[in-house]
Amino acid sequence: MLLLIATDANLLLTMPQHYSQLTAMMAIVKASLKAQLKSPSALVFGFIFPLFFILIFGSGNINMPQSVLRFTPTSDTTNFIYKLIDTSKFYDDVKVSTNLTESENSLIKGRTSAIIDLQKSTTAPNSFTVKIIPSKVTESNVGFIKLMFDATFFNIQKYTPAPYTPKYDVTIAPAIGERKFKQIDKVLPGQLGFSLLSAGLFGVSFLFFNLRETLVLKRLNATPIKRPFIIFGEALARVLFQLIIVTAIVLIGKFAFGYTLVNGLVTFGNLLILSFLGLVVFMGFGFVISGAAKSINTVPVYTNLLGFPQFMLSGTFFPYQNLPSFLQPICKSLPLTHLNDAMRKVSFEGLGLGSCLTEISVLCLWIVVVYTIAFKIFKWE
Repeated sequence: MLLLIATDANLLLTMPQHYSQLTAMMAIVKASLKAQLKSPSALVFGFIFPLFFILIFGSGNINMPQSVLRFTPTSDTTNFIYKLIDTSKFYDDVKVSTNLTESENSLIKGRTSAIIDLQKSTTAPNSFTVKIIPSKVTESNVGFIKLMFDATFFNIQKYTPAPYTPKYDVTIAPAIGERKFKQIDKVLPGQLGFSLLSAGLFGVSFLFFNLRETLVLKRLNATPIKRPFIIFGEALARVLFQLIIVTAIVLIGKFAFGYTLVNGLVTFGNLLILSFLGLVVFMGFGFVISGAAKSINTVPVYTNLLGFPQFMLSGTFFPYQNLPSFLQPICKSLPLTHLNDAMRKVSFEGLGLGSCLTEISVLCLWIVVVYTIAFKIFKWE
């Protein structure tokens, strides 16, 4: 009997205790967070570089295009004055507005230089009135717009003999809109996208390739923790770390550069949601690279192939709409383009997530595609 009791006791002592997958995953999260905080590359690409670009591009008021004009629907566009303005070298984009409300919204958000009301005088022959309507964004540039009109009329008067010489009267209407946009309001959302793409590509690809090459993944795979919890632990650590970085960038932008959180905490919360969605996409690229790379030397090649075009073509540093037309389909297919567009809608224009359904849908589609590929090529050893 004593022998049986002793045997049973020994069996109890040697039986494995209950293993918590969640506890093991949180241990991975904790260790990974510590490693990222000590990683120079994670801090440089995810935090220092975006702040550097914000410092360079984010100071002062927004620089508006000087030659994007919209004429009111009631403007007299049948006369030669409008035709000369439309074909003048001073103006790059001249159109008659079909919806004055939409044109005013575009003007308030800084997409248009001014709205012009051109009318032929009914009291004097060959006389015209020009009313320039700016917004709070463009009122500092309205003098230059008036100068362009003066130059246009001067050229017309120069080659039109009396008594047919046209006369004109240019007036400047009060600026519409309440918000004066700043350069930081447009720059900061793009730098958030830069930070997220850098973290997803460089952080995940190098990490998991090194873990595989040093057989750490193989050793983890031999432990009781299941594979999904290993991946989720590392992914969660990167999400938490990067959301901390996003929060820090937004706070520095607000208090150091005057960044405008249009709707306060609502705008900030929307930025975090979009940041999470974008980071999930970009981490997927990192998983694909870590699985496809044959050596450590090919990892930077793949990351640059996937990252550099997005940095340059997705509106991170300058509007992608200004790029040649043959590049537009490429620009509009990139996930960073849609993330930047959604960020600017929420942040720059003060809209809600409901206005970003197209961009969110494209990002979700990228998630499905990227993780389908990553699942097939990801290697544990």
